[in-house]
Amino acid sequence: MTTQGLQVTGIVLAGLRLLVSVLVTLHVLRTKRDIGASIGWIGLCWLAPMSGGVLYVMFGVNRVRRLAQRLVRRRPWSSRRGVSTRRRELHGPYALLSEAVGRLTGRPLLGGNAARCFHDGDTAYPVMLDSIGAARRSVLICSYILHDDEAGGRFVDALIAASARGVAVRVMMDGIGSGYFRCKAARRLRAAKVPTVRFMHSVWPWRMPFINLRTHKKILVVDGLTGFTGGLNIARENVLRFKPKHPVSDTHFELRGPVVHQLTEAFARDWVFTTGEDLDQDLFFPEQEPVGDALMRVVTSGPDTDIEKIEFAIMQGLAMARRSIRLMTPYFLPDERLLTVLAMAAMRGIEIDVVVPEQSNQRLVDWARDANNGPLLEAGARIWLARAPFNHSKLMVVDRFWSFIGSANLDVRSLRLNFELNVEIYDELNAVRLDDYIREHRHRRVTHHDLDKRNFPRRLRDQAARLMLPYL
Repeated sequence: MTTQGLQVTGIVLAGLRLLVSVLVTLHVLRTKRDIGASIGWIGLCWLAPMSGGVLYVMFGVNRVRRLAQRLVRRRPWSSRRGVSTRRRELHGPYALLSEAVGRLTGRPLLGGNAARCFHDGDTAYPVMLDSIGAARRSVLICSYILHDDEAGGRFVDALIAASARGVAVRVMMDGIGSGYFRCKAARRLRAAKVPTVRFMHSVWPWRMPFINLRTHKKILVVDGLTGFTGGLNIARENVLRFKPKHPVSDTHFELRGPVVHQLTEAFARDWVFTTGEDLDQDLFFPEQEPVGDALMRVVTSGPDTDIEKIEFAIMQGLAMARRSIRLMTPYFLPDERLLTVLAMAAMRGIEIDVVVPEQSNQRLVDWARDANNGPLLEAGARIWLARAPFNHSKLMVVDRFWSFIGSANLDVRSLRLNFELNVEIYDELNAVRLDDYIREHRHRRVTHHDLDKRNFPRRLRDQAARLMLPYL
């Protein structure tokens, strides 16, 4: 190539680099809210335009939100007939909290509900399986983990049997949590002609950005009338009587009443998002009757149109607390703003107890957690370690009246990247039971002395792990 040709090529490449840098900068400025992420992407694409541009297209563009927005425009989900009559307006000290969460979610607070709590798969699984076995119209199930093992295999059998007797069954499991390369449960369900999908699962390289976006929801709805949700996955490790090598304790809930409609709606959103099939039919949304006195509302979040809604609901609850806040979570890695709201509540005299496992199943998370505890302890909050077995429960109780239960952990990944589902419950009886359960697991208190006695290498390790907080 001649000298002149090389000069022309250089000019073209320089122009292309400039164009890529400008286009990425404009897109970041228009779509990104996080200042740190914005500065990082813009800086990368000006320093290394071509490779930075490719990385931004792969990992920086939220295609999930764009797809979700198109689906919402096509079907503006709203409460259906028969449920709107169960709308309730709360009065008293928690009215502002209810109004705020209502505006946040766009879902009404529904009355006439009842909740039953289970601890561990030993008590929850039999009830869930009996419910599937008695299904006559429909079964919708979504789980982050659904293994075809000693415990999960019974669910696979029950779902296949329900489908064989004419029940409309839909199964969704996460594309990573239930096994990325091999998923025996999905394979067996599909072989039996049961409609089954794996959420955001693909082996194609251009789909790799979705590996980081998981559905962590746990939903089971039977005949549109009985719902189950909470933190419980479906696998052998959750059944303590099987004596698994790494036992997991967890909390799950059976919900009945009009709020089950909102559970169904949450599943239907994810199903149409994943498959394109619309479940907006009376088969899945039967008329609801009141069965109790509890007021409930579903809150969903994810990197789509629901981004950060569970975190905002949590912060609203913390801000409204007048006496006590109890938190139980397997992974406690709140971001700075959530940590600040917690610390401010402690400083105004609210009694705060945070219960975490003495040792979780994620060693890096435990290290980062230790580095993150200092500011909260300084503000006057109490942090407790729960003894084995590893407790995977996600519970929040404010003033022994308002409960917030579901699948969301108190970490950045869960609150920003995962698709999660929680339920707020305004019911004193339920709240007192959960509050007592959390308090019963305050086995060993974490103190400043515990943090101070860490040697230098351990502190360095913990601080290094904390840098990965958004990805843990």
